[in-house]
Amino acid sequence: MNAKTQEIAIIGAGIAGLAAGQALQSAGQRVQLFDKSRSTGGRLCTRRGEDWQADHGAQYFTARDPDFAAQVQRWLQDGVVAQWQPRLITLGGDGGHRLDAALPRYVGTPRMGAPARQMSLGLSVETQTTVNALQRVGDRWQLHTLEHGLLPQNYDCVLLALPAAQATTLLQTCNSVLASATADVTMRGCWTLMLRFAAPVDPGFDAAFVNEGPLSWIARDSSKPQRSGSETWIAQASPVWSQAHIEASADEVLAQLLPAFNAWVGKAPLAASAHRWRYADCESPARVGSLWSAAEQLGVCGDWLNGGRVEGAWLSGRHLAKHLLT
Repeated sequence: MNAKTQEIAIIGAGIAGLAAGQALQSAGQRVQLFDKSRSTGGRLCTRRGEDWQADHGAQYFTARDPDFAAQVQRWLQDGVVAQWQPRLITLGGDGGHRLDAALPRYVGTPRMGAPARQMSLGLSVETQTTVNALQRVGDRWQLHTLEHGLLPQNYDCVLLALPAAQATTLLQTCNSVLASATADVTMRGCWTLMLRFAAPVDPGFDAAFVNEGPLSWIARDSSKPQRSGSETWIAQASPVWSQAHIEASADEVLAQLLPAFNAWVGKAPLAASAHRWRYADCESPARVGSLWSAAEQLGVCGDWLNGGRVEGAWLSGRHLAKHLLT
């Protein structure tokens, strides 16, 4: 293990960045996380309004890896995660049949970002801070931010816990090898609808994988454990449809996706809004764990480097932390 205490900057406070930060800080390293958003967790998030809430990012997560499964058990014990057991079906094509939940599905409680918030406890996180340039000066790194310009603190090591395209933007001026690796990754967008009703709606299912039309997923968000407020549903467009309409306006997206949702659920919502995730997932996630340049003390982690999903993000962050500590 690397006995030297280092100053480490982590760009991105989603699950991958938080997992790396936890592992490094517990090993005695000094860690500072930065995120452009108002809170931690990345796509593990919930949109809230007056008397309603909806998970507009990750819908649930599973645990196949033993280490991540052990982490989920700790979250369950701490009350920040619960198992979600929806009536799950498929729609379209030869759909309509019930799916067995062979692998448990978990959600954050009382909101999706609860486990991320717990992970951030004890970590130093600067939110609403957009790192837009990295510069190597001697054997240390300088960070430039959109909001505050050049930061006074220099760092021994920088880790990028970002979607591939955002990592490429930062890497192309300071590490051509890593930039080339991240530039080869194709990220896909996702349009998500948040739909609110005055009363509960029961079309005979709580969640559905959709096999035809523009939608790929529909879920009754209110069916998740410990949710409060008015009846809310989520609908997510397919990767193909989302990418084809990635530059469309929210109003245009609503006009095209609402009829599809209404047709499956059988009732129009009282209110609806749309959110675009420009980098929702990866077309073909790698399984390399993370990327690391020991010579420059520069690394990259994210779900797209470790099979995708919340589990992949957590494992990727831990994988990159091991590089630093070895």
